Amino acid sequence: MELAVIQTGGKQYLVSPKTQIKIEKIEGKEKEEVIFDKVLFLARNGEIKIGTPYLENVKVVGEIVKQGKSKKITILKFKRKTRYKKKIGHRQPFTEVKIKEFIVK
Repeated sequence: MELAVIQTGGKQYLVSPKTQIKIEKIEGKEKEEVIFDKVLFLARNGEIKIGTPYLENVKVVGEIVKQGKSKKITILKFKRKTRYKKKIGHRQPFTEVKIKEFIVK
């Protein structure tokens, strides 16, 4: 079993080949290849490598499946006795990526 921990968008994700993850929006079109070079951890064929902070010569290759926006969340600000009320909404953009393979040089 192959596992890796990558960092993108200020967050860390545990990935393995042929899995799909939703990450913070990155530039690119659908079916375009993406390379993640900030790999923190790699477990492959019973061998474990841990980076300090990143592993050199290790890359994770993925393919963009979808660019989209998540469900709308509502933010409500309210202060009593002052007649202050504010309602706003937000839809966070995301990129869905399918992990293809790990490249170790």
